[in-house]
Amino acid sequence: MRIAIPCDKSRVASHFGRCEGYAIFDIEDRRILRKEVIANPGHEPGFLPEFLAEKGVQKIICCGIGPRALQLFESLGIEVIAGVEGSVDEVIREFIEGKLKGDFSKCEHFK
Repeated sequence: MRIAIPCDKSRVASHFGRCEGYAIFDIEDRRILRKEVIANPGHEPGFLPEFLAEKGVQKIICCGIGPRALQLFESLGIEVIAGVEGSVDEVIREFIEGKLKGDFSKCEHFK
């Protein structure tokens, strides 16, 4: 499974599209096989869901995400877990252990 987490340095970014980059993890049998951090290629409406889908991402773990991006990910068959905060490494560990709990999108831009 390939998972992307928007990040600002080592923390989950507060806004999905306006982050420094994306930590992309390849997970298999509850193990991290690979971690790669790629720079955010730019925040344009509708671009990032396609961009990450082309990279093989199957799941997004984020803090805040707008309704349009959420809808686009869902239309691409990519599951989104929103409302997550903390360090990227801790969040992915909690996910692997089955302890990660998403809340709701904390994207202040849409409130």
